[in-house]
Amino acid sequence: MASEVDICNLALSRLGDDASVASINPPEGSSQAEHCAQFYPIARNSMLQGHDWNFATRRETLALLSGVDTFNWSYAYARPANALRILTILPAASSPEDDGVEFELANTTDGTEIILTNLETATARYTILVTDTTKFSPLFIDALGWFLASHLAGTVIKGDAGRAEAKRCYEFWRATQISAIRQDANEKLNPPVHTPEFMQVRGSVNPFLFDGKIIR
Repeated sequence: MASEVDICNLALSRLGDDASVASINPPEGSSQAEHCAQFYPIARNSMLQGHDWNFATRRETLALLSGVDTFNWSYAYARPANALRILTILPAASSPEDDGVEFELANTTDGTEIILTNLETATARYTILVTDTTKFSPLFIDALGWFLASHLAGTVIKGDAGRAEAKRCYEFWRATQISAIRQDANEKLNPPVHTPEFMQVRGSVNPFLFDGKIIR
């Protein structure tokens, strides 16, 4: 799978650059590496937060907090430390595809991020910060390459040409992002469709009644 450096070089190549960056952590000294080190985390985190990707979605039981002002809510829970985006709050025994309950994100006076809800023993589905590129899907990598290229365009190509190139890469990102999201959605849990017994027919022939007789 692609590494961070591979994704950076993919983005640079789409801008017509030599794409020869060897390291961004730390940057190896070139201006391209410096810009990639600056913009890669921004582009990656934006994409992670923008959709509930399968590879970046987790579910866990939340830690109940005591001595915290819950305002008009019944319970306060700690926000998972690695959560980029809270997707749903669910009862412990529910399916991930069930509708969640109402909740509010808040901060305590010391800046601690908390989740307020009326649900006892709550679980959360949330997007985590994934830095391991081997977890990324191929289409996510392709889309991230275009998105990063749109961020880098103005640093590689100056002036109006750079702005035009940024717009071009952004449009390619949008198209690739749609494909990536569609593929990701196809891989989510799909409950089996139950066929009532009276509709089940042996073989591939579908008989039906006409004037009291079975027609095949």
